Amino acid sequence: MSIREITPAAPPRAKARLTAAVLIAATWGIAAALWTPRGPLTNTQALLSIAISAGVGFGAGLLLRSRWAIFTTPLVYGVSLELVRAHVSGPSVDPPHASLFGAVALVTGRGVHGLLSLFPMALAAAYACGFRRRRGRILAGAWTFALVLVAAAVAVPARTDGIPGGVAELTHVDVHGHRLGLMIRGRDPAGPVLLFVPGAPGGSETGAMRAHLSGLESHFVVATLDRRGGGASYAALDPTSTVTPEDSVADILAVTDYLRSRFHRDRIILLAHSGGSLLGVLAAHQHPEKYSAYVGTGQAVDVEASDQIFYDDILAWARTNGKPDVVRALERQGRPPYPDFWPYETFTLHEAEAYAQRSAPLEINGPEYTLLQKAHTLNAIMDTWDALYPREQDIDLRRDVPELAIPAYFVQGGNEMRGLSVLFEEWYAGLRAPVKQLVTIPGGGHRAMFEEPDLFITTLTSLVGSR
Repeated sequence: MSIREITPAAPPRAKARLTAAVLIAATWGIAAALWTPRGPLTNTQALLSIAISAGVGFGAGLLLRSRWAIFTTPLVYGVSLELVRAHVSGPSVDPPHASLFGAVALVTGRGVHGLLSLFPMALAAAYACGFRRRRGRILAGAWTFALVLVAAAVAVPARTDGIPGGVAELTHVDVHGHRLGLMIRGRDPAGPVLLFVPGAPGGSETGAMRAHLSGLESHFVVATLDRRGGGASYAALDPTSTVTPEDSVADILAVTDYLRSRFHRDRIILLAHSGGSLLGVLAAHQHPEKYSAYVGTGQAVDVEASDQIFYDDILAWARTNGKPDVVRALERQGRPPYPDFWPYETFTLHEAEAYAQRSAPLEINGPEYTLLQKAHTLNAIMDTWDALYPREQDIDLRRDVPELAIPAYFVQGGNEMRGLSVLFEEWYAGLRAPVKQLVTIPGGGHRAMFEEPDLFITTLTSLVGSR
C-alpha cells in the first residue's frame, strides 16, 4: 500500500483503518502518561511497556499495511504521551537542558523510555507490515535479538546476599499510598534496630552501606531507607505535590513504626546523613518516644544558609584557580536559593573540588539495584531535588529544634565542608539533650561514614551499641 492510499482521499475502509491505528497509539500514549509519567521505573513496568508497545505496533502495522506504521505509530504515541504528562515536572521530563546533567537527563529519561516503548512499537509494526527484502529481514532479526536482550536485562530483580541465621532482604513499606524501598540486614534479628536515612534528595545508599558498612550488621539490624524519589522509591515520587519536608518526616516516622512493630521494639536508633539528617532530627524531635537515640553525620542545619556559604566559597575557589566558566555561571545565576534543580548543578559539579573532598562515585554496581534503578540514578536525584529542595528553604534547626528529648550523638568529618560545619557548630553549641556528644573523624569529609568505615563502625557501636 502506498501512502496515497491512507490519505484523506483514500477509500472509507482505508480511512477507518488509519483512524483505528491512530486511536490505538494515542490511547496507549495517554495511558502510559497516566501510569508511568516518567517512563517505566520498575521491572514490571518495563516488561509491560515492552509487551504492550509491541502489541500496539503490531496492531497498527496490520491495520495500515504500510511501512509508514513504523514511523507514525511511535510518533502518535510520543505526542500523546508528552501532551498528557505536560503537568509533570522535573529534569527527566522537562524540555532538554543544555548542560552535562541535562544530557544525562535526556538519555536516561526519554532515551530509556524510548528504548522500552518506541523501539518495540516500531519493530512490531515492521513485522506486521512484512519484510519483502532479505536485508530487511536480517535487520529485523538483529533488532529482535537486541530487544530480547533488553527485556532479559530489565527482568533481573534486585537482591541482597543472605545471612545464615540472620535477616537479609529487600522489601517495600506501604506509606501514605507510596511504596518505599527498604533494605534490612542483620546477623541477629534480636539485636538493636537501626534505621538509616540517606542524604541527598533522590539519592540511594543501599550499595554504599553494603560495600562499606556491612560490619554494622554484626551489631545491629540495619534498615537502609530509600527516601521517596530515590533508588527503589523513585516510582513513589509522583505526585510531587506530596514531596514536602512534612511528608518526608512522616515517611520516616511510618517506616520507624513498621520496624518497631516487626521487630517488637518500643524504640529504635535513628541514624541520618546530610540532607536526610535535616529530616531525621525533625522526626526525632516530633516523636522522641519512638527512638532510643539520634545519630547525625554530615549533619545539615539550614539549607538556605548553607547554600549561601557554598556560593561564596565555590565562587572564591573558581576565581583563585582560574575557572572563568564557573565564575560566569555563578554570577549569571546569582545567589541562592533557586526555584529548581538546574542552578544547583554548578554546586554539585564543583563543591567537592572546591572543598578538597574525596571523590564520591555513585556506588550502584551492587546486586541491590536493578538495571533500571542504575540507569535512573541521576534522574532520581535531579527530579526529587527539583521537587523537594525548594520546599526545604524555611527549615532552620537553630530555631526549629533547640532541644532533643533523647540522647543526641554526632559523628562529623574533620574536613567537613564549611557550608555545613559552620552552621552545625552554631546549632550544636546551643542544642539541649539528655546526652550530647560530638565525635570527629580526623581527615574525614562530608561522607566520613563511608570514607572511614572501620572508625565509623567502632565509634557508632561505642555510642549506641547497647541501645
